[in-house]
Amino acid sequence: MKTPSIHSTTVVAVVHNGEVVIGADGQATMGNTVAKSNVRKVRVLAGGKVIAGFAGSTADAFTLLERFEEKLGAYGGNLKRAAIELAKDWRTDRYLRRLEAMMIVAGKDEILVISGTGDVLEPDHQVAAIGSGSMYAQSAALALKKHAPHLTAEEMVRESLHIAADICIYTNHNLVVEKVISA
Repeated sequence: MKTPSIHSTTVVAVVHNGEVVIGADGQATMGNTVAKSNVRKVRVLAGGKVIAGFAGSTADAFTLLERFEEKLGAYGGNLKRAAIELAKDWRTDRYLRRLEAMMIVAGKDEILVISGTGDVLEPDHQVAAIGSGSMYAQSAALALKKHAPHLTAEEMVRESLHIAADICIYTNHNLVVEKVISA
């Protein structure tokens, strides 16, 4: 019998009024049990100019995060190029192909979703979400952008994650939220 892997989360990113923010809940599950409630699934990279959030198997996500950092360095901090090169490797490398995770990466004015199938997606409406509660968080963020434009990107991310946590059993209210430093 296969040991259940640790996974599940909700990550959401919003670009709004010049701010770029990614947030995630802190819950990791093993099967149908909460394994840890305060996992940090958002990382600050490149001195705060890039942030990344991940969903899926934690060990797999850390491997991909390390690879993404290497790609950022190799391509002079070019977010899109680093994301595309990571997606190419992820799709073609025999070891990486088996990894079960997804990532959202963000720079000063853009967010990208990277998947193991080789996709690098620029989301519509400058909102992206991944993980078990992603559709709840994404729906909430889109509604907030449309009907509460006075909120900051950080407020939208936090509220979206709280809404997802109220609905999705694999998402909790222990949030980590990071903002891209624009400079």
